[in-house]
Amino acid sequence: MLIKTRTRLALLAGLALGCLVWQAAVHADEPLPQVRVTTNVGDFVIELRSDRAPLTTQNFLRYVREGFYSNTLVHRVVSNFVIQGGGHDATTLKLKGTHDPVFNESGNGLQNKRGTVGMARSEGPHSSNSQFYVNLVDNPDLDPVPTRWGYTVFGRIVQGMDVIDRIGETATGPSGPFKSDAPLKPVIIQKVEIIGATAATAVTPTPVAPTPPQDNILSPK
Repeated sequence: MLIKTRTRLALLAGLALGCLVWQAAVHADEPLPQVRVTTNVGDFVIELRSDRAPLTTQNFLRYVREGFYSNTLVHRVVSNFVIQGGGHDATTLKLKGTHDPVFNESGNGLQNKRGTVGMARSEGPHSSNSQFYVNLVDNPDLDPVPTRWGYTVFGRIVQGMDVIDRIGETATGPSGPFKSDAPLKPVIIQKVEIIGATAATAVTPTPVAPTPPQDNILSPK
């Protein structure tokens, strides 16, 4: 009886593993989702790595589908580092309300290379919500190491890197509620829309304990 039970369990485990392998193969053949970000200084397109950062991608796409990013600011520009936006209303300059933070997927093997897109966060590793950034240069200091979490990369710019560079060269300083690094001439995200395939598999982002409303800050290298 014990041998038969073990055989049955082994068969079930083999079938489960086969299903997982089959699902991975199917998803690998599916196109990655893309979104177009329209700003007042030009457009750029992000390809989302739903295969490597599924929770983060679904979190981002939820905000896109809700129209959350319309009329928000690129509120932070640091030359030779990043541009960051997607959290502050362009009219009131206030932070918009967000969903619960998403689990940190920085260990997905994607690195903070020039032209990649990541999720901004505060000091807590699982504190990312809506704000995203684009790397203007390679930023290995934002990648995870064995002793600390990194910043999750979930996409890359596939069109419009010239627009990103143009934003990265804009004059900055203190402006309104921003103590530094804010574009002196507002850079406004007018809308973000899905233009390619949607995420292959609907994944519900894993909620973590919500944090008080606060801006997400990346520390320059």
